[in-house]
Amino acid sequence: MNRRGRFDVLFSGRLAAAEREPWRQALRDAAPEFTWWDDDDVDLPRQSIAAAVVANPAPAALAGLPQLRLVQSLWAGVEKLLADASLPPAVPLARMVDPVMNQAMAETALWAVLALQRGFFTYAALQRAGEWRPQAQRRAAEVAVLVLGLGQMGRTAASALAAQGFSVSAWRTGLRAAAEPPPDGVAVRGGAAVLTAMAAQAEIVVNLLPLTPATRGLLDAGFFAALPAGASLVNLARGAHVNDPDLLAALDRGHLKHAVLDVFNAEPLPAAHPYWNHPRVTVLPHVAALTDARSAAAVVARNLRALRDGAPLANLVDRARGY
Repeated sequence: MNRRGRFDVLFSGRLAAAEREPWRQALRDAAPEFTWWDDDDVDLPRQSIAAAVVANPAPAALAGLPQLRLVQSLWAGVEKLLADASLPPAVPLARMVDPVMNQAMAETALWAVLALQRGFFTYAALQRAGEWRPQAQRRAAEVAVLVLGLGQMGRTAASALAAQGFSVSAWRTGLRAAAEPPPDGVAVRGGAAVLTAMAAQAEIVVNLLPLTPATRGLLDAGFFAALPAGASLVNLARGAHVNDPDLLAALDRGHLKHAVLDVFNAEPLPAAHPYWNHPRVTVLPHVAALTDARSAAAVVARNLRALRDGAPLANLVDRARGY
């Protein structure tokens, strides 16, 4: 806040014009009391910017802002921000935690698990082959689902799956007790030592882990081998969690039945990538839970007002943990 009482906020990001303008309008509508600036404003008051709201900002975009007191991401994942060495180390970083986005992610997880349980991906293949072949119909309670990650999205997805009747367990990376109790009907365990045993009991794995050095490449040949034959993977988190050659090998030899993939190591997914035409893979173009500008802007506005008023900030990132 500058000496005249004006609160200057920078909106910084590499977005296409068609995407940037709706965000700009949503943020201004949600927090009209602040003075908003863009990266390319010729009169950007770098000496008085109090907060930066960011969406894939250019490297060093936040350098040279001496009054910066908050970096608020519009995305749930912050691994790209943390990889930018120019990010001011002493400035609090908040990630996006939006109940609307959490619900959208839970809907996608529920759709994928239901489709796997009921054999709907098999029916799609049979339709292409012109075959009328009814499959056995199983109860949800007979299907064991393992949710990896118990953040806001993981909790919401696990709760939705348990409410649908699936046998749901959840794994988190750490051993320490969570501040919140486990979701109803979900068995929760933590730590690397138990992951293999939990995988051995899972027919469907839903990945919603944050991407950290400890989770990068976690879904590899060893993990897939630990799953029972005929298991399936639903990856809704980050492409870098998966070792692609290992996943393809597990699918090709029939150990894994199917993979629903929304995120990839390279995006957009290259046209020549084998996932596109693999009979056991369903590809989504990173749309499991699109950020809703209206609801996300309201989340941003609340944190900006907390910063202005000296109140506690929400959804702060622990840089040591990476989320």
